[in-house]
Amino acid sequence: MIVNPTQTVSDCFALVGKELLVKKDGSNLNFNDLCQLKREHPEADFFDEPSFQVCTLGLNISEAPEGYLLKTIRQFFAENDEESSFRLARARALLSWRRDNQFCSKCGGALKDHTELTARVCSHCEKTYFPRIEPCVIILVNKGDKILLARHVQRNQDVYACIAGFIEVGETAEHAVRREIAEEVGIQVKNIRYRGSQSWPFPDQLMMAFTAEYESGEIKTQEDEISDAQWFDREGCPTTPQPGSIAYRLIHNLI
Repeated sequence: MIVNPTQTVSDCFALVGKELLVKKDGSNLNFNDLCQLKREHPEADFFDEPSFQVCTLGLNISEAPEGYLLKTIRQFFAENDEESSFRLARARALLSWRRDNQFCSKCGGALKDHTELTARVCSHCEKTYFPRIEPCVIILVNKGDKILLARHVQRNQDVYACIAGFIEVGETAEHAVRREIAEEVGIQVKNIRYRGSQSWPFPDQLMMAFTAEYESGEIKTQEDEISDAQWFDREGCPTTPQPGSIAYRLIHNLI
């Protein structure tokens, strides 16, 4: 990973947590904008990836500077094409990874950027660390004309969404689909079908989307995970995830 970029890049991102800094006049940020922001905030993490033509600045500020606005990354995903969304997702995930990987887990030495690869290297034992992703499944279960939606304890309490969870060590994605549904709502499913995927860099998930058909059982929620789960008509759904997420596309039959 090359720090302090010197070549032209196609996308320049300034990130603040789960938000993106954008210009009020609607124009795209450029390399000079990032340099100026870096001078004003010298503690900011500043890096580029020439092979992906992306330059990224990670800021820790409470409000947007003059001439800028903050936009959610989810909104950017909803408004932009797959290639631009990929670049932003990568930038956000790498910022999180760099923040959380400062020292070597083998010897405790300080990590530094690799001179050629998107990786970090221990300054003492030279162990190399590459970015990681956390694979997840997200599933829309169908029962005739109805779909299963759940309200999650740890998420927005007024939003009903698909069943989702991390793939465990040794599992296939399909095994994780069956296990997560059985654990969280107590039913069995069949005819599992892959529908697509989305990088979800909060901080490093890869969401793999599936549909499945109800097979047997009655809804019994896992209380520490799910506060409510019901079968809904597609036309009569409660509040669901907004555009920009693969959950939205699953629920609205867009994939």
